Amino acid sequence: MAAGAERAAANAASRAAEATAGGAARRWYPWLVFALSFALLLSDYMSRQVLNVVFPLLKAEWALSDTQLGALGGVVALMVGVLTFPLSILCDRWGRVRSLAWMAAMWSLATLGCALATNFGEMFLARLCVGVGEAAYGSVGIALVLSVFPRHLRASLSAAFIAGGAFGSVLGMALGGLLSSHFGWRWAFAGMALFGLAVVALFRLCITESRVLAQRRALGEEEAAAAAAAPGRTALRPLLAALFSAPSILCAYVGSALQLLVMSALLAWIPSFLSRYYGMATDRAGVTAAGFVLAGGTGMIACGALTDWLARHAPARKWLVSIAYSALCCVLLAVAFRLPAGGAQLALLGAGMLLVGGTAGPASAMVANLTDPRIHGTAFATLTLANNLLGLAPGPFLTGMLSDHIGLLATLQWIPLAGLGATVAFALGRRHYAADLARLQRRCAARAG
Repeated sequence: MAAGAERAAANAASRAAEATAGGAARRWYPWLVFALSFALLLSDYMSRQVLNVVFPLLKAEWALSDTQLGALGGVVALMVGVLTFPLSILCDRWGRVRSLAWMAAMWSLATLGCALATNFGEMFLARLCVGVGEAAYGSVGIALVLSVFPRHLRASLSAAFIAGGAFGSVLGMALGGLLSSHFGWRWAFAGMALFGLAVVALFRLCITESRVLAQRRALGEEEAAAAAAAPGRTALRPLLAALFSAPSILCAYVGSALQLLVMSALLAWIPSFLSRYYGMATDRAGVTAAGFVLAGGTGMIACGALTDWLARHAPARKWLVSIAYSALCCVLLAVAFRLPAGGAQLALLGAGMLLVGGTAGPASAMVANLTDPRIHGTAFATLTLANNLLGLAPGPFLTGMLSDHIGLLATLQWIPLAGLGATVAFALGRRHYAADLARLQRRCAARAG
């Protein structure tokens, strides 16, 4: 009996140790998922935005117009907008982890193709392929991250994840400027491609579908269990109704997109603005522009955290905060570009950049709160679709096209006014949010019953 008691005690101790180890693993594994998904997002935007810092070099070497330069920047966002929805649905069915690795490998190889381009047509095709590879990463990546964390961290995590785009832009511009000034613009693209391929290998080694699913079940939350039990197999008509029938979710799509139109225009054209109106060389313009983009990424994270804090007991406050971010950003940037070149202009520009991406985290949280957890991948794809077709794609192209007619400075004086449209959209969404959220909760309760 003593031996049996000893064995039972040993088995109990073993189970306790396994539970402790499993608990520890559950604590750090979500952050590993976040870190590697964030690193891939850095690669995504490094590959996307490195083009902006070599605009002056391409313009001189290939005699390109600002419209053509804007097209090279906008075609990536255009392909993301066109393909994000169908590819995200496929990723929900095929497996998010596997899909993310394949997407990252494709955009990295396409970026390497940019380094080998010999004319505008070849560069345009390579950039188009970059867009195909990046098409569903934003929606599927954030769905993967949110699936392994509890609900109350959504706005902060969404803001931090989306801010990876700004930080990737910083790295793309800064490193691209340095590489192009020392080794030529082709090495700027090649460096981004090699970084992306290295992160893909590490991601595929450390993140698996089975471990992600185990983490989702370990959360013990109703939404995690629902997502794990039925990953995205909703029929088409109910799916479309869930994504488009609520007025508040439509306003979240539009408000987010219009604010990102301002951000994308600035990301694409600040290096050229500094080069033309401040006389900066390519490397200095790239590093200076990277500082402004870093302010945008930092502000995005800070705004997301502030939103979570302000809305922790009243989720509807996310709409009020978004209204404040977009309106104040519009004022700061509109005034900045009407000042003469100098310290005051740069200071106001930096202040505006702190707020230009502030609505990204709250908008993602709004979409998550207004949709069933089983379709979050597709819901974020819809948000990405709106962001790209209404914001990220037209931003650089529209700015370049207007610049050819009225000049870059005059164009940048008007672009921030898109933030007024975002302000109106968020104000309208706030009016319908409570009713739309109550409707979703009744549907979920009816299905559970």
